[in-house]
Amino acid sequence: MEKSQQLAPEVTKQLRALAHDLSNSIETIMQACYLLAQANLEGNGKKWVGLIDTAAQDAARINRGIREILRSQS
Repeated sequence: MEKSQQLAPEVTKQLRALAHDLSNSIETIMQACYLLAQANLEGNGKKWVGLIDTAAQDAARINRGIREILRSQS
């Protein structure tokens, strides 16, 4: 971002804290999904685990993008 597009330091600090907390929540979901996948679910159960895993991976990717933007604010 250009200097004129820099976020206020207090906003950046709050967003970093939120991104960190979001990372922790996403990690919990990913770990729970992994454990569910180990349960040898069948049919719809397996499909739901796949959907949860895909969504968690997407959320992690988005959160990494947010954190990268915040790093550039330093």
